[in-house]
Amino acid sequence: MDTPFHYRRGKLVALFDESRIDSLLVTHPANWFYLTGFTGESGALVVSRRGTTLVTDGRFLVQAKAETKGVRICLQNGTLLESAVGVLRNSRARRVGFDAIHMTVSQLQSARKASGSRWQWVAVPGMVERLRMRKDAGELAQMRKAAILAGEIMEFAIGLLKPGVSEREVVAEIEYQMRQRGASGPSFETIVAFGDRAALPHARPTGKRLRKNELVVLDLGVILGHYCSDITRTVFAGRASKRIRTWYKAVLEAQEAAISTVRERVACGDVDRAARQVLAGYGLDHLFVHSTGHGLGLEVHEDPRLAKGQARRLEPGNVITIEPGVYAEGLGGIRIEDDVAVHAGRTEVLTRAPRNLIEL
Repeated sequence: MDTPFHYRRGKLVALFDESRIDSLLVTHPANWFYLTGFTGESGALVVSRRGTTLVTDGRFLVQAKAETKGVRICLQNGTLLESAVGVLRNSRARRVGFDAIHMTVSQLQSARKASGSRWQWVAVPGMVERLRMRKDAGELAQMRKAAILAGEIMEFAIGLLKPGVSEREVVAEIEYQMRQRGASGPSFETIVAFGDRAALPHARPTGKRLRKNELVVLDLGVILGHYCSDITRTVFAGRASKRIRTWYKAVLEAQEAAISTVRERVACGDVDRAARQVLAGYGLDHLFVHSTGHGLGLEVHEDPRLAKGQARRLEPGNVITIEPGVYAEGLGGIRIEDDVAVHAGRTEVLTRAPRNLIEL
């Protein structure tokens, strides 16, 4: 029973007094996986001081028993929430926590209706995510592998860039390679953007074909062993102009400044500020339209967030992206992104693909 999942459930229960709850209803798949190892698509987890119960339907019953240890498995009877309320009733709960980020108003109303006046529902947003922010040694090892694989796929993708190839064709080859090399799939919709479309930070691939003298933004990540990676590189199809070279230099320096600021106890907003100050020195800060980075783990976007005014301080075990960029309508965009782990007394860049400007 002494598994990482058992240890995590113990840490979660230790937070109950702080939130004045005696049970927690977990309805988000990434959170129930983090606490139990269950990878099914339907479930509700009830965590209490008396133990942990996973409610699921008949499609996932055998899977739940095989994937979990020290967890009671309960077959869904009626709706999922009705079944979870039945488990809570047997747990003698009085104050039940729920995550308002993941539970809809309609679901909460249904849960309250099913439970009647037996107990009080208490909103405790982000309680499991708070634990997930600090990766343990096993998680960091898996994320390191995912980051290295993403870098290898990135170098492969750059080799695909020839005049006439389409964005969709490049995406298809990238995602095929991910699975060929052991990933379960992409951690988000792969971005391949040519020319002026590179000015769209979240561009979706189209049939546009690559032409000479265009910017190319490649943003990809893999899911490997349940954990995500995220890397971006920008290349130029041809000989880059002086302006493009200067902008690329500015973005690279901004990323280096942000990475050098990353360490335990530093405010997330200070990391963001370091990147923006460099871009301001080049007169490009007005073209930086998103935050400097975000947390990474079982999901591609997690806490902590590296943005203006974020007072949360980095802790050992955090894994974050550092991804400054500049975007100009009609011209394109330049973004460079890497994954960085925060350790006690040091930081580690997990992604390993070259960051210098590549001209094809």
